[in-house]
Amino acid sequence: MADDTKVLDISWQTILKIAIAGGIFYLLYLIRDILIWVIFALIISILFNPAINFLKKFMPRALAVILVYVAIFGIVGISIYLVAPIFVAEIKQFSQSFPVYFERVSPTFRGLGIEAFESFEKFTKTMESELSAVSSSVFNAIGVIFGGLFSTLTILSIAIFLSLEEEGFEKVIRALTPKKYEAVVLNILAKSQWKVSGWFGTRILTSFFIGLMTFLICYVLNIDYAVSFGIFAGVFNFIPIVGPIISGAVIAVIVASAVWLKAVFFTVAFILIQQIEGNILTPILAKKFIGLPPVLVLVSLLVGGKLWGLMGALLAIPVAGIFFEFLKDFLKKKKEEKAVVL
Repeated sequence: MADDTKVLDISWQTILKIAIAGGIFYLLYLIRDILIWVIFALIISILFNPAINFLKKFMPRALAVILVYVAIFGIVGISIYLVAPIFVAEIKQFSQSFPVYFERVSPTFRGLGIEAFESFEKFTKTMESELSAVSSSVFNAIGVIFGGLFSTLTILSIAIFLSLEEEGFEKVIRALTPKKYEAVVLNILAKSQWKVSGWFGTRILTSFFIGLMTFLICYVLNIDYAVSFGIFAGVFNFIPIVGPIISGAVIAVIVASAVWLKAVFFTVAFILIQQIEGNILTPILAKKFIGLPPVLVLVSLLVGGKLWGLMGALLAIPVAGIFFEFLKDFLKKKKEEKAVVL
């Protein structure tokens, strides 16, 4: 009778390779926070590189890097400084008037079967539990990534050094990529960097446009909380398709709880500016860029937000864009190889 017993023969070389791979993964796990810092710094340098490369034509690279970083973070800082006091005052005013708004809109939501609107106390408890859970996860994630001044300065320092270095990102990729794939990888990265940076810049400009126009509509119609509504609409406009629908609906409901006629005018005007943004402004700004698929943006926002909080949600988009370019190039080559075989 033949012996069907199979013997698993594993060489010492294979065992050594597995041990080394396990050791590397364990080391990466131990330094995972530092790796996240480096990844975020790489993404920031990728997003800023097109502007730096453009200014480099007229000045030394070091000066271009300083101008870009100071300009971007300066604009963000000044904007927050100017808008924050008004925003806080409006939020405080809205919180004081919220019970009145709640009594006006709750019958409609109760009719839709939403239990949280059965009473103001129940709504408050529901919102408190939801917000505490969300804020806890978001701030914990931000605490891990930007856990204090040191980590923030570390990320910015790495990003600046990568930007100062001529082809700094490309040198990192060359060091990590096998020689035979180097040219292909660098070519795809160049395309994806231009595309992702262009998409990001386009979304920021269009979101600023929507936020500003929403503020102006509320100001002209004498709607309260114009600054807060403008910020809300601008931030949510960054999320394709779904964001404008959510922001427009929420603002319209709040306005309707005070004066329904103003809500009608606001809704019409908001739809109009969305049409201008979608059919005129975005095509003009993005004519040189192939848009990232909306589903890719939504999924990357969800995954990034789940893993790393608010900053992760935003910075996951460039990562997804680069991955999308690699996948598209891979599928294109596979299709060409099949065509040659046939």
